[in-house]
Amino acid sequence: MHPLEPRDAARLLVIEPGARRDCRIADLPALLRAGDIIVFNDTRVIPTRLDGRRDEMSIEATLHRQLAADRWLAFVKGARRLRTGDQLTFGPPTEPGFAGEIVSKNPEGDVTIRFDRSGARLREALERYGKMPLPPYIKRDAGGADGDRDDYQTIFARQDGAVAAPTAGLHFTPRLLEALDAAGIARALLTLHVGAGTFLPVKVEDTHDHKMHFEAGIMSEVVAGQINDVRRQGGRVVAVGTTSLRLLESAAAPDGTVAPFDGETNLFITPGYRFKVVDLLLTNFHLPRSTLFMLVSAFAGLKPMKSAYEHAKEAGYRFYSYGDACLLHRGAP
Repeated sequence: MHPLEPRDAARLLVIEPGARRDCRIADLPALLRAGDIIVFNDTRVIPTRLDGRRDEMSIEATLHRQLAADRWLAFVKGARRLRTGDQLTFGPPTEPGFAGEIVSKNPEGDVTIRFDRSGARLREALERYGKMPLPPYIKRDAGGADGDRDDYQTIFARQDGAVAAPTAGLHFTPRLLEALDAAGIARALLTLHVGAGTFLPVKVEDTHDHKMHFEAGIMSEVVAGQINDVRRQGGRVVAVGTTSLRLLESAAAPDGTVAPFDGETNLFITPGYRFKVVDLLLTNFHLPRSTLFMLVSAFAGLKPMKSAYEHAKEAGYRFYSYGDACLLHRGAP
């Protein structure tokens, strides 16, 4: 599975209250209005999938949340065989690599690893020895694919910190941005460092029992003011991806204005949620029983989304991270 080239050739299913139509991502400037603002996530995915060893046992660790300059939470294949205090080494056996220690095994099934270096030195080690943390349905050989370091980044990627790509942003090209500019559509950047927990399936019957992982985000005072100005002038807020939407809604007051944001959010949006600021959502097609499908169902309505997904399957749309997309208009509350 690889992204289409050019990226803006991907298909786009437009879903409005009572209607839907088949388009292309490249049609987006004509589907929006002059005076709208489109909001992107500029997080950058860091290569956090690590091959390592404990004594003679091979392990694979995927770091998913940074706790401190030298400490990460990680999902580890074969974690049941690990013990607190175990010493791990990462990198090819023929190179010096770097090391870590299991400092805790956690109730959620992940582990906490403290590395032998921190800050910039740890980031350099990850860039050198790590692989891109692709979703499990994107199959690669053990060595990974060199192209994924570029393919699994958006053109907005600036701020290091994500362990999964904000995939709706993968569809954008310089050509498409120029067309949006020419159509009078403003754009803004915020940051939400996507964590692996966003994509975990919901395994409980009552969604109140599902634990959302915290993700760090930043929206500047300038961007907040830009969004508020657009709304005052009657323009619409278009979120590119569920990550952008979640940060916008986390920063929103009941009247729909947004304030600067610098912190963490674990906002879990399910049907019944009343959206405050986002009017349209551009997003890929998601796994069933995921928090992401619950979010889009809350936004556009459960029945329209189920019907749209059936249409997408019959029409041969590509699903998931390197797939096609849909443009959702907010349904009636």
